[in-house]
Amino acid sequence: MGKVAVGAAVVCAATVCAAAALVVRHRMRCSGRWARAMAILREFEENCGTPIGKLRQVADAMAVEMHAGLASEGGTYISILILAFHIAVVSKSPGQEENGLFYALDLGGTNFRVIRVLLGGKDGGVVKQEFEEVSIPPHLMTGSSDALFGFIATALANFVATESEGLHPSPGRQRELGFTFSFPVRQTSIASGNLIKWTKGFLIDDVVGQDVVGELTKAMERIGLDMRVSALVNDTIGTLAGGRYHNPDVIAAVILGTGTNAAYVERAQAIPKWHGLLPKSGEMVINMEWGNFRSSHLPLTEYDQDLDVESLNPGEQIFEKIISGMYLGEIVRRVLLKMAEEAAFFGDIVPPKLKIPFILRTPHMSAMHHDESSDLRVVGSKLKDILEIPHTSLKMRKAIVELCDIVATRGARLSAAGIVGIIKKLGRDTVKDGEKQKSVIAMDGGLYEHYSKFSTCMESTLKELLGEEVSDNIAVEQSNDGSGIGAALLAASHSQYLEVEES
Repeated sequence: MGKVAVGAAVVCAATVCAAAALVVRHRMRCSGRWARAMAILREFEENCGTPIGKLRQVADAMAVEMHAGLASEGGTYISILILAFHIAVVSKSPGQEENGLFYALDLGGTNFRVIRVLLGGKDGGVVKQEFEEVSIPPHLMTGSSDALFGFIATALANFVATESEGLHPSPGRQRELGFTFSFPVRQTSIASGNLIKWTKGFLIDDVVGQDVVGELTKAMERIGLDMRVSALVNDTIGTLAGGRYHNPDVIAAVILGTGTNAAYVERAQAIPKWHGLLPKSGEMVINMEWGNFRSSHLPLTEYDQDLDVESLNPGEQIFEKIISGMYLGEIVRRVLLKMAEEAAFFGDIVPPKLKIPFILRTPHMSAMHHDESSDLRVVGSKLKDILEIPHTSLKMRKAIVELCDIVATRGARLSAAGIVGIIKKLGRDTVKDGEKQKSVIAMDGGLYEHYSKFSTCMESTLKELLGEEVSDNIAVEQSNDGSGIGAALLAASHSQYLEVEES
């Protein structure tokens, strides 16, 4: 019996030792995986670094590109477009004297807005405004011109049908529309422009090179909607117009939404390549198309390079691809995918949903980044609902929040550097003796409006770059629906009935 007991004890001891060894090996393996995952995260953080010196280099590079773009065509990454027919936004505040009902259509990303604005003339301002937001089905973003513009025209007609009492055009008058089209366009008149290329995930070949106002007009005619497009603008020009309508100190407009762009007011004499008539105001509107800005000083990573290669427009819109809402969530997904594949971050099996491009959108990223619950339950629910990852530890969730912070911080700080580039170009980055020159940047776009950690970081970086004395004279103001309201104001400024009223 004693020998049996001893043997049993030996067997039990051996089993316990073997189990303990398995536990130790499992812990070592988990520890090794975690260390590898954290190494991937730390390397990414280092490559995304935006120290103040690098940001100053980016701002300087932006200013240099602006000078070059104003001097001659080509040779620059950003596209400097001089918009002589939008001089209304600087020579006089559009809409200050106009009155009546005007519409705006704001198309610039995965959603579009239809807006109705009632203007009250010189003293009335914007009396009333109404809007509706419509999501564009993904298949229409890569379909045909007829399908996309037909969908938009139908939504516009449905919105017109909801006009309430007192919100109708005067008898005998055609409804007029300001069309905000936020893609690169070669504008040929106040109400016409040919699409240069698509961005932000759109790719409809039969629109490229065509007049987008003509495409919209044909779609409206097909469904019997009697409406005239009296102004074509992009969202930055619309925001600039709307901003200056409310505040004459507005010098520039920046869009941070699905995509990104900037526009500003320049001295006409500072534009060597302009050979047309100089406006009476001595100022002109410059549309920068700064999403295409690139520089060796931009902190690009392997994930950015892979995203660019696999995008619909490889080699283009590099700045946009690291700071705008279309791409921030996708960058987070790509880093998580590498952590899953090379460090088994989510376990031995890589979650299949994590392999789907753009499944993790920037609003999801923002929700996780802003999660302040003690157990980060929002992070857990987003991972479960979107990526079908049911179980994550608090430690993993904290790492994901940190990843969101790295991506958002880089984008916000680079956005600030771009704005400083504009301020430098205009010579407003210094305070002259005894001169208090107020400069206002009008901001619009869902990324800036809804991602508060992004916008807060951008504004604090702006102050860090400019210094306390200069930043006291620089203000950033959110322009809600600025691009749509601006488009309606410009439609009013170029109404076919304006001359009749003035006579």
